[in-house]
Amino acid sequence: MDLFNILALLGGLALFLYGMDVMGNGLKKLAGGKLEMILSKLTSNRFKGFLLGFIVTAVIQSSSATTVMLVGFVNSGIMKLGQTISIIMGANIGTTVTAWLLSLSEISGDAFWVIKLFKPTSFTPVLALVGIIMMMTAKNDRKKDIGSIFIGFAVLMFGMDAMSGAMDGLKDSQGFQNMLIMFKNPVMGIFVGTLLTAVIQSSSASVGILQALALSVGIPYSTAIPIILGQNIGTTITPILSAISGNTAAKRVAASCLYIKMIGVVVFSLGFYGLDAVFNFAFMEANVGPLQIAFFHTMFNIVSTIILMPFCKGIEKLAVKTIREKKQEQKYDDTFATLDERFLDIPAFAVEKCRELVCNMALLTKNSLIDATYLMEDYNTDKIKKIYDTEDEIDKYEDKISTYLVKLAGQSMSMKDSRLVTELLHCIGDIERIADHAVNISQVAKELHDKGIHFSEEAEHDVKIISEAVREVMTLATDALVGDDLVLAKKVEPLEQVIDKLKFKIKKNHIERLKEGNCTMEMGFPLSDLLVNYERVSDHCSNIAVCLLEIANDSFETHEYLSNVKANGENDFFEQYEEYKSKYSL
Repeated sequence: MDLFNILALLGGLALFLYGMDVMGNGLKKLAGGKLEMILSKLTSNRFKGFLLGFIVTAVIQSSSATTVMLVGFVNSGIMKLGQTISIIMGANIGTTVTAWLLSLSEISGDAFWVIKLFKPTSFTPVLALVGIIMMMTAKNDRKKDIGSIFIGFAVLMFGMDAMSGAMDGLKDSQGFQNMLIMFKNPVMGIFVGTLLTAVIQSSSASVGILQALALSVGIPYSTAIPIILGQNIGTTITPILSAISGNTAAKRVAASCLYIKMIGVVVFSLGFYGLDAVFNFAFMEANVGPLQIAFFHTMFNIVSTIILMPFCKGIEKLAVKTIREKKQEQKYDDTFATLDERFLDIPAFAVEKCRELVCNMALLTKNSLIDATYLMEDYNTDKIKKIYDTEDEIDKYEDKISTYLVKLAGQSMSMKDSRLVTELLHCIGDIERIADHAVNISQVAKELHDKGIHFSEEAEHDVKIISEAVREVMTLATDALVGDDLVLAKKVEPLEQVIDKLKFKIKKNHIERLKEGNCTMEMGFPLSDLLVNYERVSDHCSNIAVCLLEIANDSFETHEYLSNVKANGENDFFEQYEEYKSKYSL
């Protein structure tokens, strides 16, 4: 094997790994986070968990990705350690699907022409062509994701073919044959398989490399079997690395992954090599092909799962005993535990978790603002303290969520998720400002209470009317955001216009009372402060609603939207405006 063969081998390996990555990312995008959401919720029993683990991993083609998700779920408190054991076992079998796809490369050139169509060199060029056309011409995200899956698979298979061709000369190398004989030692073979997979961080990829080697060189079962066993252990390196920065529960998930594989390998090896010692299996010296590698890889995971499934509780207890709880372990803020950086690799899931937190933030702010408006009628010091505490909490929400969303925006995601990230980034700023205005409103109420003054009867009536309008506009905006309800969102702007008119009308009424001597200048300042805060609250509610509408229409031209609505009377704007104008008439 000369320098050029080595370069060809490295190039083929690069294409293989890159194709696997592209295909995996395309599959994750196509799933759109739905599988991850199901995985995090529907794990009521071990058999359901096993099935979910199998399906999710078979779809995204990576048991490492699934187990890293589980580490994140447990670290964030979404799941318990016991729920993950059966899912890991399902993922171990789900990841073997890739090996079966790669085994198609074994189809021989003298096979019947219909069968030859299933040989990768026959259909991958077509897949690559279809994939590139879909990516370049499709406007639909789903079609583009399917195109990237086709291209990824084609590149993967071309890479495997290149590796097989580069290693073809090794079959005549005596040094390589001597090395293969060394790997017949089960301990050495398991070690090499573990090391190879730990470096690549993908059992699917390392099994694919072994299949390519088997195609070109010819590897006996006695060498391939221990390497496959080691590859299954090596794949646990990814969740182990992911759990290093996690809490004790997350580390226990990684430990469970390792124990499942190690116990499975030990039990399987003792049973298999024990039987081999008694019956002296004749096939051990025969050469193995890609199909046999896929079969053995799958058989090992099925057998070890059957053996270990009844002992899920025992594996959980073993992980708990070996990974002890630290006495002074840092306590994570459960509120923001779902903003886990592990979820950045599954953007659809991460975006959904951010949206849930933004909705919680909006609901807290709505309640705070409503409490503040009622202080004008019924002053309460406990409510004021609660409003201040809520404002501090909302500031934390804004800081944590916005920081995470900025990181998330840099990830590769679907257009839908990208628009949602933009929507959330805009909305959290408006929500935080509303919480500030709730504090300002409470300060006006406190000023009136501390000075022992109150508005005139006419002013109190006016304030009560505009307070009701502000409560409704806040409720509309919040409910529209939480429920992603565009019908409610369209009602916000007409009411915001009514509140603007109410502000000017109330100020005008105050001036008239001043002229008639029925009010004082002193009362004008708190009234003006109150009205300014009410107007600003309604403006921020309008921003939230318009953001929802514009993002839904795949644009973000807020001012242009408002101008068109007011100028053209779109979306029954004037009809709703007249309705609110009548409802909140002074």
